[in-house]
Formats: sequence, C-alpha cells, structure tokens
Amino acid sequence: MPSIWRYFKQLFREAEQSTPANPAVHEWITRSEEEKADYEHWKNTLDKRRLTDWLNDQYATYQVLPQETDEAIDFLDTPSSKGFVVYFPKTGYSKEETGYLFDYLKEQVLKLGYKTQLSDTRTYNRPDWVETVERHYLKPRKGLKKEEKIDQLFGNITIEREFRDENIHNLRLSATAYNDRLYAPPQPFKELMQGILTE
Repeated sequence: MPSIWRYFKQLFREAEQSTPANPAVHEWITRSEEEKADYEHWKNTLDKRRLTDWLNDQYATYQVLPQETDEAIDFLDTPSSKGFVVYFPKTGYSKEETGYLFDYLKEQVLKLGYKTQLSDTRTYNRPDWVETVERHYLKPRKGLKKEEKIDQLFGNITIEREFRDENIHNLRLSATAYNDRLYAPPQPFKELMQGILTE
C-alpha cells in the first residue's frame, strides 16, 4: 500500500512541475471509428462550408485591410513564419467542430505534397489552468528538388488546437520556412491558404 501512495504522490509532483517541453501527459492522437465517421459526415455539412468560407473571407480581408479582420482571428506574417490563429470562444463553433477543422486542415495539407511527421497531445500545468495542446506536425515529402535546391514547399507546417481546463481556447496553423541556401524559397502563403480551403 505505501508504494501506491508514493506512486500517486510522484504523479502529482510531476504534474505540478510539468512544462511544454516536459509535459505531465504525452500521448499520440488516435481517432475511433465513430469519430472518423462523424468527421466524414461533417465534411459534407453546411457548418464545414461556413467555417472554411469564413476563414477564406478573413484571409482575403487581411490581405487588403488587415485592421478589418474579425476579432476571432489573427494572422502571423514574419520573414520565416506565416499562419493564423482562431480564438474559438469568440465564435459559435463547438469543441467537436474545432476538432473536425483541426483534422481537415491536416488532410488538406497532406494533399499538397506533405507527410505527417507526428500527431500528438501534450498536457501540462500553467499557473492558472491546465493546458492541453493537440498537434499535427507535417513536413514536405523527401526528394522534392528544384534547380538543385531542396523544395521546401511552404515550409514545415504545424497545426495546433489548444485547450485550457478542457475548454477550447484556439486553433493555430503556422508554416515555418528554412532560410538556408540549401533550400529554394518557400511558396507563397496565399497558395497554401487556397490549397487548404478549397476542394
């Protein structure tokens, strides 16, 4: 019996000391057959169309009038990283719908010459909440070369869905490119957005 208590005390101690680099819980993402069926159904719904159309409209607005985008979305534009973050508490979408979008974005990226490097979930303590981050990390398939330089397509792509105390907080997509003479310049981010938001 004392060994069980030691085990639980150690578990709680590890949870308290957890960080993003050293999560208390680290698991691979798996989907049940029921979840897969629900996802396939969602892809043919008006809700899916409405959500992807909204993302498309917001990106079009951002390109012309960046200050006019919806308060529920921000765009990232630095020399090495491009992307967006959707703050789902400011939208009417459910936790399930954010999960479908999370997997849909991955599916669309795979069609653009990418492979899944990993899909995982990490949970750790923040000072005021428990944070869980689901992540799809995708890289270009090997062997893609352009004029003797490595074709990095849009760069490495990370899609993350963040929860705070089990409530959806945001969904992020970022494309991070290598700035290295071994690599050809990345393709424009707007082409990635077109690729992931159109059938």
